[in-house]
Amino acid sequence: MTSLVMTVAVFTFVLMLGNVLNELLPLLVKRQATFGLLAQATGLLIPFVAAFALPIGMLTATLLVFGRFSADQELTAARASGVSLVSLIMPILVASLSLCAVSAVVNLYVAPRCRVAYNNLRFNLGAVMLSNLQLPEGRPITEFPGYILYLGKIHKQDLQDVLLYQLKDETNVDLKVRAPRGRLEVDAPHQKITLRLFDATIVYVAGGAAGIAKEWPLELDLGGTRKKAGKPGISDMTFTQLRDELRNWEHRIDLPLANKLSDDELRNEKRELQGLREEKMEEIRVQIHRQTAFSFACFSFTLIGIPLGIRVHRRETNIGIAIALGLVMVYYALILFAGAHTSRPDLAPHLWVWLPNFLFQAIGAVLLWRTNRGI
Repeated sequence: MTSLVMTVAVFTFVLMLGNVLNELLPLLVKRQATFGLLAQATGLLIPFVAAFALPIGMLTATLLVFGRFSADQELTAARASGVSLVSLIMPILVASLSLCAVSAVVNLYVAPRCRVAYNNLRFNLGAVMLSNLQLPEGRPITEFPGYILYLGKIHKQDLQDVLLYQLKDETNVDLKVRAPRGRLEVDAPHQKITLRLFDATIVYVAGGAAGIAKEWPLELDLGGTRKKAGKPGISDMTFTQLRDELRNWEHRIDLPLANKLSDDELRNEKRELQGLREEKMEEIRVQIHRQTAFSFACFSFTLIGIPLGIRVHRRETNIGIAIALGLVMVYYALILFAGAHTSRPDLAPHLWVWLPNFLFQAIGAVLLWRTNRGI
């Protein structure tokens, strides 16, 4: 248990470090967030990260403990005393099943909710920055993905000499808008940021066409974190939300405008809509099965970690960590492979996410049986 607590703590810290350095620390440096808000955001990240750290920590702890257990000849002593390996590991297998229940609660409910709350907190921090008009004058503003914004002067929420570039890709400009004045409106409760430009001159770079709009509104996305109010993305939904979303798509009927299409076009359109519907449903199924299957990772890792630790027969910590990381990479590679085929519902990729568990448990059971017999 001591090894488990330490390994889970270490992996939680390592996994959180990337998010903190990449997303939270810049806000603190720019004075857009206080230490209190930073601590709150970090706390919301812990359950999301713990969903991954718990099974990895269980695998590492198992490899370290049983590697040393075997290297110190304690297994030989236990067998000489008439105690079988199965009897020795039974409490650990029970503990791993208990951790599976904890992982299920975290994966299916706690982690998605915390992730949504974390994204909302990040958005609100950005909204506070904009509402306080902490934007530079006369310099490019790139906080909005897909746009480059230049502001001549800022007075509260009123803008002057606005120049906006809409990017087609990372380097090419698709649209250019220039306006003598504008206004920035922030709606934090609904996570909306609207830029209103008045007497705007609009130029499409590719076509060269230009027009003048008395009022030209543009809804902006702050750092890619804005979501539809009250409805998170599929990857951030709880098990209950995913199940309800799947039911909605199962009963959803999309009909094309039949009076504007010929019979052949109508059949093709229905076939295309049905294909899109099946892809969306399969994406939801994959997420449901991924969350559920990953809840059993603690048991799968424990079952394969015990015989591997005994066979490695080493006291060194780095050997156990290296083997653990290798197994984790194989496990996640198989899950990512299944997730990459959501566009092929005919292949049932939602069942593939169970393959790592079945594979690890089968190999672990065989190795455990051989180790117990001294083979």
